[in-house]
Amino acid sequence: MMQTWFESKVKYMKVSESGSESMVTENFLLDAVSYTDAETRIIRQMQQMVRGGEFQIVDIKKSRIAEVFPFENGEWWFKAAINLVTIDEDAGKEKKIKTNYLIMADDIKEALTRLDESLEYLVIPFVVTSLAVSPIVDVFPYNPEEAQIPDGYVPVAEAEEKKNPIFTDGVNPYTEDEQETAQVEEETEVAETPEEKEGTTEEKPEE
Repeated sequence: MMQTWFESKVKYMKVSESGSESMVTENFLLDAVSYTDAETRIIRQMQQMVRGGEFQIVDIKKSRIAEVFPFENGEWWFKAAINLVTIDEDAGKEKKIKTNYLIMADDIKEALTRLDESLEYLVIPFVVTSLAVSPIVDVFPYNPEEAQIPDGYVPVAEAEEKKNPIFTDGVNPYTEDEQETAQVEEETEVAETPEEKEGTTEEKPEE
C-alpha cells in the first residue's frame, strides 16, 4: 500500500522535564489519506499531548518522505536522501531517482547502519547523498480507525470487491437482484425431477 506522508508544523506551549514552560514550534510527520484527514489527526494528537493547553496548526503540507524506518530505540529522526541508479533503455544511459527516507537512531553512524539494513530489499544499486538530523520530532503512523473519509467515498479495497461501483445509501443495488436470480435458478433445478430430465433426452421406442 502506497503511503502518503504529511508534515505538520505546530506551535504550542511545551512543558520541559524541569517543569518550565516555553512556546515552541515543532514538526510532526503523519500518514493520512488527505489534507482533511491529516489536519483532524494532528489536532487529536496535540489535544492528547498538550492536555487542554492552546496550540496552533501553523502549516500542513505533503512530505517528500517515501518511507519511515522506526526502531525500538533512538533519540533522533534522521532524514536520508538516496539516489536510485537505474538504466534508461531509450537513452541508453544511467538514470538517478532521488528518494527520501526517515530513520530513527541515536547518532549518524547508527542511522547509516540502520538505513543500509532497512534498504536490503532493494534490488537496484543506490547511493546515499545526504544524511542529517531531521526537524521532525515525532511520527504518527496511519490508523484506519482515525481516518476521516468524506461521505459518499468508498475505500478502494471495498470498491474492488463489488462488481458495481455505484451505490445507493451505501448498498449495491445489484446485490439483491443477483441473489434473487440465483435463488430462482436453484429452486427451478430442485423442482425439476429426474424423470423430466431423462424425458428431454430419452428417445421413444419404435412401435
